[in-house]
Amino acid sequence: MRIISGSAKGCRLFSPPGRDQHIRPTSDRAREALFSIIGPDFVNKACVLDLFAGTGALGCEALSRGASHACFIDNSKVALELIWKNISLIPAGQQRSKVIRYDLKNSIGPKNLMEDPQVCFDLIFADPPYQTDLSGKILHSLDNSVVLSQKVLVIIEEKKDIRLPAKLNKLVREDTRRYGDTVFAFYHRKKTAC
Repeated sequence: MRIISGSAKGCRLFSPPGRDQHIRPTSDRAREALFSIIGPDFVNKACVLDLFAGTGALGCEALSRGASHACFIDNSKVALELIWKNISLIPAGQQRSKVIRYDLKNSIGPKNLMEDPQVCFDLIFADPPYQTDLSGKILHSLDNSVVLSQKVLVIIEEKKDIRLPAKLNKLVREDTRRYGDTVFAFYHRKKTAC
């Protein structure tokens, strides 16, 4: 695994030791395709939230490509150590990052973060363990939170046969892309939302 583009292009990311089944990094190929879809203008200066961050590859890629800030949330001690190592590969990565240990199975994130009207995220990645019903829960929690910017893009990574909702209160699914057994679902704010 490596950073595909930006200030840390080509840097090899730290990966889980052995075959850790709890951390499933997004492949370089899928990550490259994903960021090609998002586009450089959207990522530049974006505030990023990486849920179930694992190695932090998605948030680190965004930082390398010019995101202003990234918040990484995971509950695994191994994942948190990998995230800090990978953030250190990016110029000024540690100054532009926050890493939080939190069990996202309980709720979307720490109350002080997710209910803070001063915190708004433009780009949100969520890669929960496959086939656990967490994708739907995370979507509904995000939909009811105050942390969505007006231009927010939420990307859920899930197993290809999982059905995610097409519409929520604030969010609507606008695209779905498949890469092998993985599917990315893209959600934006509804145009009528305030």
